[in-house]
Amino acid sequence: MMEFIGREPDCFERFTVEGHVTGSAWLVGPDGRQVLLNHHRKLDKWLHVGGHADGNGNVLEVALSEAREESGITEVVPLTAEIFDIDIHPIPARGTDPEHLHFDVRYVCRALHMDHVVSSESNDLAWVNVSQIHPYTTEESMLRMARKWMFFNPELFP
Repeated sequence: MMEFIGREPDCFERFTVEGHVTGSAWLVGPDGRQVLLNHHRKLDKWLHVGGHADGNGNVLEVALSEAREESGITEVVPLTAEIFDIDIHPIPARGTDPEHLHFDVRYVCRALHMDHVVSSESNDLAWVNVSQIHPYTTEESMLRMARKWMFFNPELFP
C-alpha cells in the first residue's frame, strides 16, 4: 500500500486505473458488541461500510462520511484516529470500469445509536454480534477485523 501511495499521485482518485485508496469503518454499536454490516448492492455480499476517497487524502474523514451516508446514522464518532486494519483487494470489472484494486484503510467508529436507514448503495443493513459474524461472511478481511475487535475487547465477549 505504501509503495502504491508513494508512486501514484492520484491514489485518492477513483479514476486511477490500477486502483485507489478507500476509507472504511468497522462501525460498532453503542456497547461495542455489534458491528453494522452492509449487504453491498454491487458486490452482492455482506461487508463493512466505506467507500471512495474521491480526492480526499484524509481517509479517516472519508471513513466517517461513508459510515454516515451508508447507514443513515449521523451520530458516528471515531474511537481513535489510529488505523484499525488495512486490506488490498480486487474489485471485479463492472460496466466500463475495469477490474482494479481497493487499497482500503479501516478505522473503528462507534454509532451512538442503532437506528439506521438502508441507502441506495445497499440491499440491506444488519447489526450483528461480532462473535457471530461468520454466517454473514467468509471474507478473511472481515473475519480478521472481528478477531481483532474481540481480542482487544475481551470483556465484551466472555
